[in-house]
Amino acid sequence: MPRQSKKLDRRDAVARILKQRGDALLITGLGSPCWDAAAAGDSEKNFYVWGGMGGAAMIALGLAIAQPKRRVLVITGDGEMLMGLGALATIAVQRPKNLSVIVMDNERYGETGMQATHTHHGVDLAGIAASAGFPLTATIRSIKALNDFSPKIYQSSGPVFCCVKVNDAKLPMVLPERDGTWLKSRFRKALVGSLD
Repeated sequence: MPRQSKKLDRRDAVARILKQRGDALLITGLGSPCWDAAAAGDSEKNFYVWGGMGGAAMIALGLAIAQPKRRVLVITGDGEMLMGLGALATIAVQRPKNLSVIVMDNERYGETGMQATHTHHGVDLAGIAASAGFPLTATIRSIKALNDFSPKIYQSSGPVFCCVKVNDAKLPMVLPERDGTWLKSRFRKALVGSLD
């Protein structure tokens, strides 16, 4: 299947998705997803996975199981999702109704020098998620498609998978807090209140 070149602005796409989040919890993959979520507005309901490449989707799965009444989002990149493809199978088997996995796919490994990822060569992440058993998947290539699909991220029975094709433009970093202990404590307090 020939590759299609139409791609969205990554930061704008993340801001559009998060604008509708309400009380949803957010786990981000490392690198650009952290910066883009922070640029859209830092929140105590954001947990930034700074150094655990490949782990964001599994952290989100654990959270979705532990918090079944809350919508849980993971926003990550194609490089991280490719590293943790097994997570898609595990999520599909567990079938958390409250989990949405969103991949911002620029077809590049942004943290290591912008080498092409497998998605650049045609690997279809939404197709992999569908084959694993996700009941709702999409590949997004336009603002209209993103606007049409975004409510499903929050309202559809999951797990939901959405691959958003974004350009690889270098954007200014918007760095949220990087102290893992502080982030964990802030996130836990947002979920369960103070333990004092």
